[in-house]
Amino acid sequence: MTTPTIYIIGDSTASNKRKEARPETGWGECLATYFQDQITIDNLAVNGRSTRSFIQEGQLEALEYLIHAGDYLLIQFGHNDQKIEDPNRYTTIGDYQKNLRLFIEVARKQGATPILLTSVTRRQFDGDQITPLSVGEYPQATLAVAASEKVVVLDIHQRSRHFFNQLGPEASKSYFMHLAPRIAANYPEGSADDTHLSPLGAQAVAQIVVTAIKENTNSLTPYLNHQK
Repeated sequence: MTTPTIYIIGDSTASNKRKEARPETGWGECLATYFQDQITIDNLAVNGRSTRSFIQEGQLEALEYLIHAGDYLLIQFGHNDQKIEDPNRYTTIGDYQKNLRLFIEVARKQGATPILLTSVTRRQFDGDQITPLSVGEYPQATLAVAASEKVVVLDIHQRSRHFFNQLGPEASKSYFMHLAPRIAANYPEGSADDTHLSPLGAQAVAQIVVTAIKENTNSLTPYLNHQK
């Protein structure tokens, strides 16, 4: 029996990082350790992409040639779709949902299983709680598409928000790209980035994704490394 490939499409919260961006880390880079060795994870998430720019740049067309029957497609966007100041990336809620349905259609046409993920929360505290609108209305829009298309959805936005709320405003900083000056060679002036993940944050979000997989996807669970 052929083992499936798990494809990830999305933005910089999930993508593989170049050395000049380290220690920034995408949660997709950490996912393989939770799966059995024979499972291939192909991380096609790209920094800075919205659903709109991912499609316009030909990334979805390339995926269509790669993905096969029995594979899985994890889909997580939203952070760049909400950037109204950037006409090359901004996507209205209606068009965002249309694009998600196109991703689903491509996966299903090839015999693969699409799985929607709501966006990882940004670290945007309002007092001692992260605002539920840190990624606008895109997480809710994703849930609506999942319901209408009868697709499994992993509510990573809600789960990650709960996780970072429990840590609180100060402790959660180490999970994001908050760096003092001269700590990291790539960020000599430091960083106060509440969107992109540190290695610790990427590992935590990958664990959140895996927990959601265990609770929501019977077909993927057998491929997990149950020693983790």
